[in-house]
Amino acid sequence: MTRHLHLIVRASVKQPPQDQILARLQLQDLIYSIGMRTLNGPHSDYVHTKGNRGMTVSAIIETSHIVMHTWDEQDPALVQLDVYTCSTLDLNTVWEWFAQYEPTQVEYKFLDRENGLELVERSDPR
Repeated sequence: MTRHLHLIVRASVKQPPQDQILARLQLQDLIYSIGMRTLNGPHSDYVHTKGNRGMTVSAIIETSHIVMHTWDEQDPALVQLDVYTCSTLDLNTVWEWFAQYEPTQVEYKFLDRENGLELVERSDPR
């Protein structure tokens, strides 16, 4: 059965990725961990512009895409992750992978986009 699952994460982290090669390897590890297959990428680039400094890492997967943006000028750093798949997605596996960045706060929405934007799960920020 084809699904259209979309995980959107916004997190404050202590250890944002800053090395482009390592970040690509980390994203590839996420793709493998959630049982997906890479079609193109991962690709990464670092923006050095003051006020927008950070990295973007992206990959096209067999069932859609994964993109991570970081902003490392602030403390703690900000990481936003976008995982869209037409397959299944185990959130626990994503959280285990995400732990490498030492998150201090995580907010997320998990949507089923099959027939609209149905909220499957979300964080409870307090």
